[in-house]
Amino acid sequence: MQYVVIKCGGSVFETLPDSFFKQIANLQKGGSWRPVIVHGGGPAISSLLKVLNIPSSFVNGLRVTTPKVLNTVEMVLSGKLNKQVVRKLKQAGAAAIGLSGVDGDLLEAEPVAEHKKLGLVGQIKQVNADLLHSLMEQGLIPVISPISIDQQGQHYNVNADIAAAAVAATLKAALCFVSDIPGIYVGEGEGSHVLETATKAQLEQLIEEQVITGGMVPKVQAALSALSQHVPEVVILNGKDERALLDFCQGQSVGTKIVMEGAVVHG
Repeated sequence: MQYVVIKCGGSVFETLPDSFFKQIANLQKGGSWRPVIVHGGGPAISSLLKVLNIPSSFVNGLRVTTPKVLNTVEMVLSGKLNKQVVRKLKQAGAAAIGLSGVDGDLLEAEPVAEHKKLGLVGQIKQVNADLLHSLMEQGLIPVISPISIDQQGQHYNVNADIAAAAVAATLKAALCFVSDIPGIYVGEGEGSHVLETATKAQLEQLIEEQVITGGMVPKVQAALSALSQHVPEVVILNGKDERALLDFCQGQSVGTKIVMEGAVVHG
């Protein structure tokens, strides 16, 4: 049995077609793969913060999280969006269960090193794999909001890319970042193209040269972190493509595959 962690970005969530959720349902029914979904929700969070007149800012692609911001983030992620994903999977014919990292101590967190700048932003210390295995044994697809908890009961806002990488590392699962673009673009104008494969050294250089910026930075950093924790495969692909997810699980070349130096690249 193979596991695949599918991370849905907030920027792409509203535009994902029904075919995307059907692909996940087909993966589950096929019997060879057990999918797990981790989702973000940046645009929806920003919209509600604006409505509530709560100030919000970012440092290196991560949202500065005050207690008021955290309450709003949790409301959007663990409440509204989490249940929307579960509903869409049900409509596609899949059985799913929505939960956050707080439930059953699924995602144990600790403050990030830059917590003085970022506030209640966490990083994953431990993933409760037994809980995930138990749910999947019952034929359920776990749909995870990345709000996490420490041993004292404090909740943390954890970037969904980072949470997905931690879950994938724990399950030794393939990791698929679903975006609204086909992968990592390099070049400008007519010379712009998607990298088919990229190594750690290449990506670190692209970040340093500010070719990769904004929300793609934590995504790439999470991918590299996952590889260093022995996640077998990491890919960034377009969720609007009607076959990209299935093609990836069937070993075909889609999106941008991120590999360690010296890895043998197929396709």
